[in-house]
Amino acid sequence: MAVQFDTQFEPRYGEPIEVAPAVRRLTAMNPSPFTFHGTNSYLVGKEALAVIDPGPDDEAHLGALLEAIDGRPVSHIFVSHTHRDHSPLARRLAEVTGAKVAAEGPHRAARPLRIGEVNPLDASADMDFRADILLPDNALIEGDGWAIRAVHTPGHTANHCVFALEGTGITFSADHVMAWATTIVAPPDGAMADFMASLNKLLERPDRLFLPGHGGPVVKPQHFLRGLKTHRKMRERAILQRLSSGDRTIPEIVRAIYRDTDPRLHGAAALSVLAHLEDLVSRGRALAEGEPSIDAVFRPA
Repeated sequence: MAVQFDTQFEPRYGEPIEVAPAVRRLTAMNPSPFTFHGTNSYLVGKEALAVIDPGPDDEAHLGALLEAIDGRPVSHIFVSHTHRDHSPLARRLAEVTGAKVAAEGPHRAARPLRIGEVNPLDASADMDFRADILLPDNALIEGDGWAIRAVHTPGHTANHCVFALEGTGITFSADHVMAWATTIVAPPDGAMADFMASLNKLLERPDRLFLPGHGGPVVKPQHFLRGLKTHRKMRERAILQRLSSGDRTIPEIVRAIYRDTDPRLHGAAALSVLAHLEDLVSRGRALAEGEPSIDAVFRPA
């Protein structure tokens, strides 16, 4: 079952869009090949609010959020993960509103850095982020007319969470599941084994709607999750086939299996291939000369 992506989305920058009862979406104007049309922030509640993923440190987006909040109390700001398109505005918004910032924890790599390894993703990480409230898996925070449960979903980052709006079947899926594209899983910040386990974790939930960090909603979550799993398994098979055909380096594999992908995304594609190869080596499906790395030589097991 191949996944079907939906790239139809109108961001309507600066305008709060009601996407569910007592849930409004505001999209930041930070479009890119990685953020699609921009980062979605969500306001939850009617009288006293929660904000989910306040977004980048952008003056216009802060102004749009405050205008939508319209003087109402904000008790909590939930942050799904610590990439610079999601978390940096949290502290400024908290200072204005008095809200507590809640998240899994600070930014960290999914595995230790190897000797001589440089993390190419440091520029996208919000290393200054600190939460007021640390959310263990399954933690529940109740507000005025809403309750939000944190569900740990590592993979895209080690500290990634999705947030379930209790009693509604709605989950804010952040960057773990998005309708417009697959999630980037890039070592050392992310890990493919973690990502696949998190997909399985969400498959066990009875959600009826995902509201993601970029793009429009996922309206059939279970069907879409199964499609994402199939997509990743197909990519894994393609990498193994390239190794069997004689490719030995990640650039060779990327040129072969991402030939129709925007060249601006080839760097991210290389990291995604590395994520798959790290997982394949750990499972004995592939071999690396030395530690798996972006410039390592690989071969079939």
